[in-house]
Amino acid sequence: MLWCTAQNLYSEPLCIVDLPGTLFYTRNQREQGVRQQMKLVVVGGQVRKVGKTSVIAGLVRGLNSLAWTAVKISYHGGDADSQDTPSADDLPAHLDFLWSEEKDPNGHDDTSRYLAAGARRALWVRARGGTLAQALPGLLKALEGDEHVIIESNSILAFLKPAVFLFVIDESRRELKASARQFLPKADALVTVGPELKAPVWPGMSLPMLEDKVVFPVSAGEWSNPALSRFVRERLASAGEQEILPGPSFPTRE
Repeated sequence: MLWCTAQNLYSEPLCIVDLPGTLFYTRNQREQGVRQQMKLVVVGGQVRKVGKTSVIAGLVRGLNSLAWTAVKISYHGGDADSQDTPSADDLPAHLDFLWSEEKDPNGHDDTSRYLAAGARRALWVRARGGTLAQALPGLLKALEGDEHVIIESNSILAFLKPAVFLFVIDESRRELKASARQFLPKADALVTVGPELKAPVWPGMSLPMLEDKVVFPVSAGEWSNPALSRFVRERLASAGEQEILPGPSFPTRE
């Protein structure tokens, strides 16, 4: 297991490793927009426990010829409207973020499910609300050399432009918080838990706002759809290098 953390943006990540090598990211790199040779899929959703992890596992299985690195981002306090899943494990009070690499495909965490589905690597980022920008540089360093990356998060869209953004919807769930409403229009496709999308189902969100979206239904037992896998493969095949957004996303010290 590899654990990395830093107390703030201007201290280098401290890495405790039982793997060869350590990870460092310079302040200069943090403050500049950079590009990486990776093809990124982001899976977000309307609310917690809507099936994002299961959809990722289904995609990893359906596109098992690709060497996937799967990343889960979870928040701890300070962001009550976040749609990214809070972890049951407390983040130590003196840390802004902590990230780890999963090695056990038989474990009980979502990252173990990624590995069990066939992912080559699985990473877990835990951050306090509003501190994802601080955790991101070390994560990007860890992803260097990984060609196909899939991230479970809504908030990462503030920093990265994926080749594909999938948004998971379960119409039996009536919640749609503000942050999910913010990112839903950015979706390249909707993954619906059920046979079809019926609307309007949420206050402030009407069917015309979703009519231009491709819809891929999945069942709660299968969590996969061959047409969805083909859609993602085609998008990745035409994708260029990954852009990491510069500027306000990376706060700088005067």
